[in-house]
Amino acid sequence: MEVKIGVQFAPRELVLESEQTPAEVESAVTDVIDRGTGTLILVDDRGRRVIVPVEKLAYVEIAEESPRTVGFTAA
Repeated sequence: MEVKIGVQFAPRELVLESEQTPAEVESAVTDVIDRGTGTLILVDDRGRRVIVPVEKLAYVEIAEESPRTVGFTAA
């Protein structure tokens, strides 16, 4: 699953592939936002941690994997 994190005053968003479910990521995000302080910590599919202070979060986009088509398709 792909997660995009917008960080205030940063020109690019953070993008990571995670093995967590969308519900797990959403729960982690809402928990840290509800507390109002602390850090959002997510782990990507290679075991790397992404840590963002909650005060700097602009947005979090959670997208499930969608199969990619290869070649030409007739619509």
